Amino acid sequence: MTLYARFAAHLDAALDALVAAGELPAGLERRAVTVEPPRDASHGDLATNAAMVLAKPAGTNPRALAEKIGAELEKLDEVASVAIAGPGFINMTLTDDTWRGELSEILRTQADYGRSTIGQGISVNVEYVSANPTGPMHMGHCRGAVVGDALATLLEFIGHRVIREYYVNDAGGQVDVLARSAHLRYREALGESIEIPEGLYPGDYLKPVGAALAAEHGDKYVGAPESEWLVLFRKTAVAAMMEMIRADLALLGITHEVFSSEAELQAAGKPEAAEAWLRERGLVYDGVLEAPKGETPEDWEPVELPLFRATQFGDDQDRPIKKSNGAWTYFGADLAYHFQKAQEADQLIDIWGADHAGTVKRIVAAVQALTGGMTKFDVKLVQMVRLLRAGEPVKMSKRAGNFVTLADVVNEVGKDVVRFTMLTRKADAQMDFDFAKVVEASKDNPVFYVQYAHARVASLHRKAAEAGIECATGDLSLLDTEELALVKRAAQFPRVVEGAAAAREPHRIAFYLYDLAAEFHALWNAGNDRPERRFLLPDQPQLTCARLFLARGIGQIIRNGLALMGVEAVQEMH
Repeated sequence: MTLYARFAAHLDAALDALVAAGELPAGLERRAVTVEPPRDASHGDLATNAAMVLAKPAGTNPRALAEKIGAELEKLDEVASVAIAGPGFINMTLTDDTWRGELSEILRTQADYGRSTIGQGISVNVEYVSANPTGPMHMGHCRGAVVGDALATLLEFIGHRVIREYYVNDAGGQVDVLARSAHLRYREALGESIEIPEGLYPGDYLKPVGAALAAEHGDKYVGAPESEWLVLFRKTAVAAMMEMIRADLALLGITHEVFSSEAELQAAGKPEAAEAWLRERGLVYDGVLEAPKGETPEDWEPVELPLFRATQFGDDQDRPIKKSNGAWTYFGADLAYHFQKAQEADQLIDIWGADHAGTVKRIVAAVQALTGGMTKFDVKLVQMVRLLRAGEPVKMSKRAGNFVTLADVVNEVGKDVVRFTMLTRKADAQMDFDFAKVVEASKDNPVFYVQYAHARVASLHRKAAEAGIECATGDLSLLDTEELALVKRAAQFPRVVEGAAAAREPHRIAFYLYDLAAEFHALWNAGNDRPERRFLLPDQPQLTCARLFLARGIGQIIRNGLALMGVEAVQEMH
């Protein structure tokens, strides 16, 4: 049990003692009670709002209750002192031995430090990327891919059973455009000179698809009507694009357990099943939509359509699930897809581009209706990334075929740089990715700064070995207040992990690692002006060993955090 979890249990025991003594009524709701670092570090090591939360329902004064709770907490061997602040906040200062014990716990549990079971095995479906299968991955897809993958790993780390899913949009008009584009490349492969008209995909990535089709079918479909080859070419082209997409994602270390096909979903009658389920419950009805704003009666022909009662679940208007020609709307197909996912997982998370913000309400409404509100559903919106070279924008156009692919970027700066950078800002905030800055060796580059901290730890142990310093054990009592301050930051890791998972915000791990690295670098740099503060002191082997154990613990936390981000911790930097 990590320090914050342990003190939450200590606080519960203190409150139980007050209940047993008749100082507090039994049965008070404690869910809002927290144990966390105080906002001002000078106030102590831990703070709790217990008195502020419980005083009113207990019918007592917050400060008076705080005094009683504080008296119970002061009985703990791990607590050096307790202070009451303001109207009833309780601040605790822990003994130095408590922090030394936490460092020992980090060294003992290693890669499992911060891991927990609070997820209780609850299954979570995380759907991310889901790019249209019309070409290779480009940087427009990259951020959502990394955010989704890091979030999935984070949820697994706290005890959830995670399903990583990719939804293949292979039933819309864009894949027919893909098939027609592949047909042109097929004719080109057979020796015909082609010109790609506006509206088709001009990228060279379709040339191998055309060549494969030509090798397999010869000139059979050169002059054939579209109805004879469209389905075949669509299936072949989509399969080739998905193979390419999987390979691109693999460059980022990303794999999915499940690939769900929209075309297969519709062929299996899933949208009809969802519609029938909703109709039985009066949640789909046949009605007429209001005319769009600005349309006159002469321009608008009302058509009766099957409508989902989205307004009953917080949406702005009821939504059609079919078009006037009987085809499923995007929403109708998505509704059926989420119905399928909800039958296989306890919770759903979708990672979407910010351009889909307008559809969030209707899908949230659909999931609430389809699951009776029993399935927790989150949509995380991810803003686009603006690519720069030395401050100058890099223009992208997928239809023009001159976009910057994900593979190009990974090959230029490396997987770890790309993944870490994608998590250096909150997902719904705009991001610039400057090829020059992301590889810059400076404090302003979080990727470098955190990796450099780990490389320093690794070099420290190499230098110790070269100096013949061997540390089977370390006397941690030799670590002083300045050094234990670093342990206090390291000990926050489990709490940061749980908070990041609960908020569905993996970028919090990157922020935390940057702060931890900054404190480690500061302690390291103190040795430049004060030689006695250096980690390696050959004439003081016991103190050196204690500091090596401290560095090892910090290196372990950095590795654990980077692993959650899908980033490898480097051993040295050149």
